[in-house]
Amino acid sequence: MAETLRRVLNLGTSARSGDEDTAEAGPPLLLLGGPGSGKTALLFAAALEAAGEGRGPVLFLTRRPLQSLPPGTGAALDPLRLQKIRFQYPPSIQELLQFLCSAHEARGPAPSLLLLDGLEEYLVEDLGPQDTAYLAALLLDTAAHYSHQTGPGQGCGLIVALQTQEEGVSGDGLLVSLLQRYFPAQCWLQAETPDPGQHCLRACLDPGGLGPRAEWCVVFRPNGEMQVTPWPAQAGDPSLDKGSSSGGQP
Repeated sequence: MAETLRRVLNLGTSARSGDEDTAEAGPPLLLLGGPGSGKTALLFAAALEAAGEGRGPVLFLTRRPLQSLPPGTGAALDPLRLQKIRFQYPPSIQELLQFLCSAHEARGPAPSLLLLDGLEEYLVEDLGPQDTAYLAALLLDTAAHYSHQTGPGQGCGLIVALQTQEEGVSGDGLLVSLLQRYFPAQCWLQAETPDPGQHCLRACLDPGGLGPRAEWCVVFRPNGEMQVTPWPAQAGDPSLDKGSSSGGQP
């Protein structure tokens, strides 16, 4: 599961270097999708995967505590992994900024993965473009600081999830364009009609010039297994053309 998760997220937990005994964090990733598209499920899967690699802890930031476990976490739900995931719930943009600014003073082992779920819940506080850019830059700076603490050959990955509006509603374009400056790698998620007992996502990964664009089918099975396979190519499928005009959205 670890390798397929990395392939979908372009960093997930880490990216292997030429030395099999070392790992380096990949580029920061912006995870996008509408309501119910599986952003939290994939973030939580990434957290569990990173926590099981024997590296540093995982820092999971979100405004609201999780009310239930996301689908597809049963098989990987090891108590030892859960203990390595540090949940923090900044209730407002001010508290989030304060938390990130104080990361340089925090003690203890540095995280190997920094996750932020629900970026849109902080951006609703009438933030202007400069404030949004400052928050994005501060997230990258915090991940870079953690990477410095973890030492050479490791680093701290960064994944930020943003809920987009429904199709046909304006407002996403300018925000996504702004965030693209800081998160050149993006992954768009779209919930698909699953088979009975399965949760299926369509993931369109644009690595921001670091590789070819790809689409994947992510299936969370009832037993907790996550299966990742290439999305089947279909003649006349307009998704790639549509994505090229909407910032990568499938």
